[in-house]
Amino acid sequence: MDINWNIIGVVVVLAVILVVLTSRRNQKEKKKFTEKLNNDFKKTEKSDVDADDSANEK
Repeated sequence: MDINWNIIGVVVVLAVILVVLTSRRNQKEKKKFTEKLNNDFKKTEKSDVDADDSANEK
């Protein structure tokens, strides 16, 4: 029983290409998701001035 190295080589190359493409797609989706999470919240405005909060000095 001989090993057909040509077929094994083609399968390995296709597997490597699949892993690379999947990794790139995952990185793009991760970047979009991170940007969405960072920009999805709404800041609330404080109408009261807290004495303990030094950022609200006026």
